[in-house]
Amino acid sequence: MTKLTTDALDARYQAHFGRVAGYLPPNREALDVWLRDFKQHVKEAKAEGVRKGLKGLRDERALEKLQAMGPQRGAVMDFAVLILMDGIVRMYVEKMIEEVPPEHKVIDDYWDLIWALMAISQSAPEYNSDPPKRNFFPMSSLFTYMMMTPSGEAAFRYPPINDAIRAILQQWCAYLDSAASQSVLNTGPNGWLSPSAYQYNKLDEFIIPNPSGPHWGWTSFNDYFHREIKPESRPVSDPTDPSVVVSANDGKVYNIARNVQWLDEFWIKGQPYSLVNMLNGHDDLLKFQNGDVFQSFLSGADYHRWRSPIDGVVTYTEVVPGLMFSDDEVAGNDPSAGTYSQGYGASVNTRGLVFVQSPHPSIGTVVVMPIGITEISSVTITVATNQPVKKGDELGYFSYGGSSMCLVFQPGAIDHFTVPNRPPHSNPDDGPPIHVNAQIAVANLS
Repeated sequence: MTKLTTDALDARYQAHFGRVAGYLPPNREALDVWLRDFKQHVKEAKAEGVRKGLKGLRDERALEKLQAMGPQRGAVMDFAVLILMDGIVRMYVEKMIEEVPPEHKVIDDYWDLIWALMAISQSAPEYNSDPPKRNFFPMSSLFTYMMMTPSGEAAFRYPPINDAIRAILQQWCAYLDSAASQSVLNTGPNGWLSPSAYQYNKLDEFIIPNPSGPHWGWTSFNDYFHREIKPESRPVSDPTDPSVVVSANDGKVYNIARNVQWLDEFWIKGQPYSLVNMLNGHDDLLKFQNGDVFQSFLSGADYHRWRSPIDGVVTYTEVVPGLMFSDDEVAGNDPSAGTYSQGYGASVNTRGLVFVQSPHPSIGTVVVMPIGITEISSVTITVATNQPVKKGDELGYFSYGGSSMCLVFQPGAIDHFTVPNRPPHSNPDDGPPIHVNAQIAVANLS
């Protein structure tokens, strides 16, 4: 087994999307404190399981008991059945838990892992007003050290495991869509409506449905998470000028790449874009050969709805299921590790594809590609094929979770970008800030 050194752990942690986006603590020490506290929740969840007659997955009757639950057992217990029934899954899960350094281990076996996932999927994340201790990504926290192990790198790319985790995330998303998740929408010190959270999330820029009502009118945690913004907070730049291309989202610039190739080694250092993988083999992908990609990422406080960068007609939409908890291990030993896994994610993660055809042939089609990263990885497209859209019209939104965004342009469509690229070898959080509906480029109209 390859031992994870402190330097390697630090480099990989700095690369973690949750750390970059501000969902996880800025340093590993605070993460370790959170994990030790979380271990108590695992014990409580396990005790509840014992009360329900499930003493442990290694019990010879465990599979019989789980199968007897039928469809009511839910996605977490479906994962338990998969671990028992699929030897490769069990091998990966056991080995990634085993390979976590002892000083960072809070999960002792896959039975612990099941009950940890159960505890997370039945709760909503709380706010924390102390920036060094802020941790809004409990599942990312749970998986952080496992993802860094050799077996974890393989496990989170293994389709049966990825599919099982996706089902758990969908179950959690349903909870966060429900009224039960309103419990964290309060003005207490750990509530998302507290004065500190109000400032952190810039709620003065957003529409508060009912400021005097319970939970200020938001019906669930996700309703709060993908809240609507005030139109005056994000005006559309030059709405009648087709040469002005606007940002599809709030965030920070991750990378601006020109002359992208239809096929490339997206997993190597530097993360070149590979169009055939990004666009899921779409029939028109060769139209984008030698074109441009503009990628940005969204933090927790950003507006999580996305909009059209141009006027046009929607010609194609698709949500491509992909990975959620996988990063590129080339980032592991690099001192600027945070610069690396988002380009990789553009080719392999769960992502949406919205093709918008411009009326100007020189612009052609622009692909808006929202990318889910960690946690829910929920991408919801709200437009349909053949629907006309204006620059700044909503195309969809992210539910709770990490997120990135690519805009893909045909060759010659963009004359020049009006925002700078992120400095070479810098962390993603050093990228220039962008706002949805604000200009990012000048298109060629000739």
